[in-house]
Amino acid sequence: MKLEQIEIPITNPLLDDYRKEKSSILSFFHYPNRTESFSQRLEDLQNHPIRRGQLVAIIRDFMEAFEISSKAEEHLQELEDNAVVIVGGQQSGLLTGPLYSVHKAISVILLAKEQRENLGIPVVPVFWIAGEDHDIDEINHTFTAVNGRLEKHIYGERSKKKTMASTTALDVEMARNFINETFKQYGETAYTENLLANIDAILQKSTTYTDFFVQLMNGLFKEEGLLFIDASDPKLREYEAPYFEKLVQLSETIADVVTIREADLAEFGYGTPIGATKEAANLFYVKDGERFLLERHDGKFINHMANVQFTKSEMLKLAKENPTCLSNNVVTRPLMQDMVFPVLAFVGGPGELAYWSTLKDAFETLNMKVPVFVPRMNMTIVDRQVQPILDELQISVADAIAGKTAALKSSFENEVYDAGAKEVLEQTKQLLQSQYDGLQDHLSKNNIHLEKLVDKNLSIHESQLDFLMRKIEQEILFKHDVELRKYRTIEDRILPGGGLQERTFNPFQFINEYGEDLVKDMMELPFSINGKHNVIFL
Repeated sequence: MKLEQIEIPITNPLLDDYRKEKSSILSFFHYPNRTESFSQRLEDLQNHPIRRGQLVAIIRDFMEAFEISSKAEEHLQELEDNAVVIVGGQQSGLLTGPLYSVHKAISVILLAKEQRENLGIPVVPVFWIAGEDHDIDEINHTFTAVNGRLEKHIYGERSKKKTMASTTALDVEMARNFINETFKQYGETAYTENLLANIDAILQKSTTYTDFFVQLMNGLFKEEGLLFIDASDPKLREYEAPYFEKLVQLSETIADVVTIREADLAEFGYGTPIGATKEAANLFYVKDGERFLLERHDGKFINHMANVQFTKSEMLKLAKENPTCLSNNVVTRPLMQDMVFPVLAFVGGPGELAYWSTLKDAFETLNMKVPVFVPRMNMTIVDRQVQPILDELQISVADAIAGKTAALKSSFENEVYDAGAKEVLEQTKQLLQSQYDGLQDHLSKNNIHLEKLVDKNLSIHESQLDFLMRKIEQEILFKHDVELRKYRTIEDRILPGGGLQERTFNPFQFINEYGEDLVKDMMELPFSINGKHNVIFL
């Protein structure tokens, strides 16, 4: 395994400007993503109130169900003492969800190590599981690529309820079938049997999406001591009670400032990532395991679908006495994270960067500052099947990621194309057209009006010639299929569906090929969090 860092174009304008530290976007944050910002943020955290003992007990209780490594225990003890944290998070996807979940975790761990060394204090990595998210259709599937076509593998049926991932039950047999069907596309390797057995053992101990997700992720990262916390954990909800009270008390102000800030963001050409409104409560109400977004109207917090409405005093009572029935949205989740943890930095993707760009004034409303936002690392894994093909065709990984393989494949097709056959058939078409024009002229002079029939007859002949040309093309492509398959393989593995690999595949596609030490060995590579694209050659 080796690492190569390359430059690729950043297609997201907001992320590109953030990395380049353009004033247009930095004005939306308290700290730029620079080395000196971390020491400034650490100083600002000195007076951050945190009930460390209670928080650590909640994390330990959550993690005991799936094994706490000695490194994780060390991090828990540091957090109880005086550590600050690097936080990143993701939804509870099946088979960990897309690769960027793993990339986020790696980014969080590496940034924590880097800042521990730079600042000379304990810095602990924390993965915030968005177990409260209820869009199950976003997390119930994975993809494989076959001959230039993405195949979607879906667990179960389309979700009819807005139940949270942490309360949505997994059917073990149905999930097992989903996993087996997915692995069939990966192909049998020396690691497949043992890998499937290990995944199945974890599956049998899982009752929900979140159970399955966190056990798989912990298995990949336990030696690094990555701490996990589920946003929907009832004990965490109870811990958050005073923070929910603040969010309810200040909900009108938060909605106002986020709406204004998002409008400013749109003026700079960055869009409206949240779709903020001044009526938003930015909180969900949880009823029978489902989440319902609340809005404020006439002094009340309302959701008509759930048939609920609460006065502000009733909401404050809920927050204090029954916080498990409340849940955060994209606006209040970052605020809640910062109230719960001493967050040195948050690691996120382009979508999260867009959300966080709207929150500066909301943080200030709560007498806080937006933590240092660090874009997660991007990675592409080049497996052992693709690497020799890239070498043979002299295609760089950067060119493959840029989508240039399709143009090279088209160029090759043109080279092998039978131009002579096409020329003969085109001449035949022209001759037919000339002959039929003469026929039409003859019939017209003799007052025989069969124009439509003659045109239709000509069209039939032309269609047959087109059909013959397509068959010739198919035969030529079939004759060169071995060579063309090489181009398709590069596209399938490096740029599946025209997008980055990390948004499509899950890590087990590569673990099945490399072995279960894949992530462990990746953690030993000389990564640098510098904005470059990381190419990992297996």
